[in-house]
Amino acid sequence: MRRWNTFLVLLGIGLIAAGTVFAGGTAESSKGLPHSGISISVIAQRTPAWEAIDAGLAEFEASSGMKVSIKYFEETERRSKTRIDSATKAGAYDVYYVDEANIAEFVSADWLVPLLDYYPAKYNFDDFFEWMRNVGSIDGKAYYAPTFGGGDFLFYRKDLLDKAGVSVPKTMDELVAAIKKMNNPPEIYGFATRGLRGSGSNVWRWQDYFAAYGGQWLDAGGNPVFNSPAAVKATQLYLDLLKYCPPGASTSTFSDNIEAFRAGKVVFFLDGDVFYDMMEDPSKSQVAGKVGYAPPPTPIPSGAYTHGLAISKIGAKTEGEKKAAGEFIAWATSKELELLRLEKNIMGNRMSTLNSDAMKKLYPQEVRDAIDARGKVTKITFMRRPEWPGIGDNLGILLEELFTGTRTDIQGALDEAVAKAKELLKK
Repeated sequence: MRRWNTFLVLLGIGLIAAGTVFAGGTAESSKGLPHSGISISVIAQRTPAWEAIDAGLAEFEASSGMKVSIKYFEETERRSKTRIDSATKAGAYDVYYVDEANIAEFVSADWLVPLLDYYPAKYNFDDFFEWMRNVGSIDGKAYYAPTFGGGDFLFYRKDLLDKAGVSVPKTMDELVAAIKKMNNPPEIYGFATRGLRGSGSNVWRWQDYFAAYGGQWLDAGGNPVFNSPAAVKATQLYLDLLKYCPPGASTSTFSDNIEAFRAGKVVFFLDGDVFYDMMEDPSKSQVAGKVGYAPPPTPIPSGAYTHGLAISKIGAKTEGEKKAAGEFIAWATSKELELLRLEKNIMGNRMSTLNSDAMKKLYPQEVRDAIDARGKVTKITFMRRPEWPGIGDNLGILLEELFTGTRTDIQGALDEAVAKAKELLKK
């Protein structure tokens, strides 16, 4: 059968080489396969992490006996379609692509099946980084396996720090002092951070400083309290840091900041570690080979995020469909596929990947040390409530108004954000 698979590859129907093992078991016959005759449908969002899934899908189907249909949508439409699919009980999809922003909503609505009930043990779910498992879990139960995710790096210009005799900041105070010292506009700016409104934009970066000051989203009674002194201090610090950013920072996006850093206009950039490859691409980055990587300075946490795959309670109606969905998810997030992604410089989600020979070959020791160090301080920094997208987006609007100067009362803006949050939580 392996020879037959190889022959099919040569015919160009999209199968990978038969010598590569993508799933447990072989397709020695069309009978007696673990999920023979079962079809599942998957809704997904196309990212680089999916290239390995697309490449190996045909052989996975042959070895498992199941048929897998995948439909891709961009992020906003994907979230909307999964929500509608469950809310209307249409059940068109057995497997949902979910992320940290909507997991709480889907679990609270009872739209997902606890993943480990159907995740084959041979794929070793515990091999995922603990913080990744935590993002996809609610009340101690895992609901999705990550296809990709990450935390934060402090990106910095090694050459400029060496020239100025400035050490890599290890604390937040040291970072602020270094930003101010290195700032020399318009030639070079000390910092870059997001200003544009949104729970996944300015709030995503602001919330790490909020956490650094000891801020909490909710009190013990579940009441929103992010208008606390910690929130005021975080907002004031953020406003101060924007003064040392390139022009337009008050409404900037992560892509604006990446381009400014890659153009050699920024000294420090605290954002997602997934941007590592962009910094080191010599065809697009003027600072490739000059960038250093470190975990966020203490006590700033590394904000955890993941995207992954979950079993739809509405779509996977039978035990057979649930088992097939669990097998597909386990294979799609397996160590074997992760190593293939690593070949395309997509950072892994598993502890075994971090320690693999492939990882050592592709990533310098400095980067691997930064990944390990940031993993120790990576945690969930956003509000774990179904209402979070609405609460976070409203907060983002008010923060942007403060950043652009259309309003100046920090406490008043935060009070307004909390009032809106109480309204949403009450509903």
